[in-house]
Amino acid sequence: MKPAATSLLRTWVSRARSLAAAIAAVVAIGGQAAAQSAPDAENGRYAMTPIPEGVLRLDTRTGTVSTCTKNGAGWACYAVPDERSALDAEIGRLQVEVEKLKAELATGPTVSGKVDEALPKSDQLKKAPPKVAEGDRRIEIPLPSDQDMDRVMSFLERAWRRLIEMANRVQKDVSGKI
Repeated sequence: MKPAATSLLRTWVSRARSLAAAIAAVVAIGGQAAAQSAPDAENGRYAMTPIPEGVLRLDTRTGTVSTCTKNGAGWACYAVPDERSALDAEIGRLQVEVEKLKAELATGPTVSGKVDEALPKSDQLKKAPPKVAEGDRRIEIPLPSDQDMDRVMSFLERAWRRLIEMANRVQKDVSGKI
């Protein structure tokens, strides 16, 4: 599920819970008021609850909730948006999407990524193993190339020069301090 859809769904759920709590309060208070003073002509269709902005009206036949406020021309009632229907529509859409994704997964592995088997490791710098001659079962060891020998010789020459230079410095330091 996408993060934006999840956030939207959580918002709708929290609003739906708030609306349900308000409706429950209206029904509880309205039920008491209707039982006490509902005239037979009205049949207790509307349950009214005072709120700071005016009155909260519950239609007991249809379940719609409206806020009624007094303005300059009189009272006006506006239906509170029914978030439950929007929430149900979004839940239905998400269920269809989940079923579609499950069907895609069931058709086969189309995702590339981690596999169960480890990939073979290969070392490009590793030399080939020694060859075994077929007839006499001898191991053949390849000789180093001229380039390999030149590299080894230059390394040894540099190491020997550094060793001699170090010995000369030690000798000068010792002879100067004695």
